[in-house]
Amino acid sequence: MSAFPETLKTWRKTRRLSQLDLALEADVSSRHISFLETGRARPSRDMIGRLSDVMQLPLAARNQMLTHAGFAAQYSARDWDGADMAPVRMAIDHMLDRHAPYPALALDRLWILHKMNGPARTLFAGLNVTEGDSLLDLMMSDHLPPLIENWPDVAHHAAQRLRTESVAQGGIAMLDRVAAHLAQVPGRSDTALAPVVPTIYRLGEARLSLFATIAQFGTPEDLALNELKIELYFPADEASRVILENLTG
Repeated sequence: MSAFPETLKTWRKTRRLSQLDLALEADVSSRHISFLETGRARPSRDMIGRLSDVMQLPLAARNQMLTHAGFAAQYSARDWDGADMAPVRMAIDHMLDRHAPYPALALDRLWILHKMNGPARTLFAGLNVTEGDSLLDLMMSDHLPPLIENWPDVAHHAAQRLRTESVAQGGIAMLDRVAAHLAQVPGRSDTALAPVVPTIYRLGEARLSLFATIAQFGTPEDLALNELKIELYFPADEASRVILENLTG
């Protein structure tokens, strides 16, 4: 018996859908969903695509659904240095470089830093972090909390984000472990003081308050691109803007 029935059931429950909910959204009968989950019926590639769309599965999970049903995987991770990835590399470089004098970086689903612009390298150099390092390791270390003035609030929101990302990907043990660690940080403020919660760095005598936006590729057909995020940091106050502009000359 293939592993598809259990894979489908696991993802359906992860997305908190009943068999009827999934059936209605995929325009099939709930009886057919039941048969797929018990192995009494075999899915077509088209059916797997429809179910994956309804459950908004990441590309790696779509590959898993296909292979567990006996089909070849549809999505691959292309050679980053290949010619067909040149427009993507240019787009990422453009976003990161044009964002200066503010920090910007690209990271994957496990929070590994893949690229940073100059201001980000300057900022993270003080934390002994460079391209190829893990921000998850940094959050679990004893080095970061003393440098973040509002660490309890930052830790709380980071834990929420990690949990959300883990659920979206079907459960990532590493993200769950770091989220559980951050959720135990005491001292969170109960009062919302701003539209967003900034990260307030203490770098020597300087106080740098930043908030971030997150960008992703809208129509990824590549595994690596599907998991890549671009984080663009902005100053949360005028003093931070001046500091960042002075840092980059």
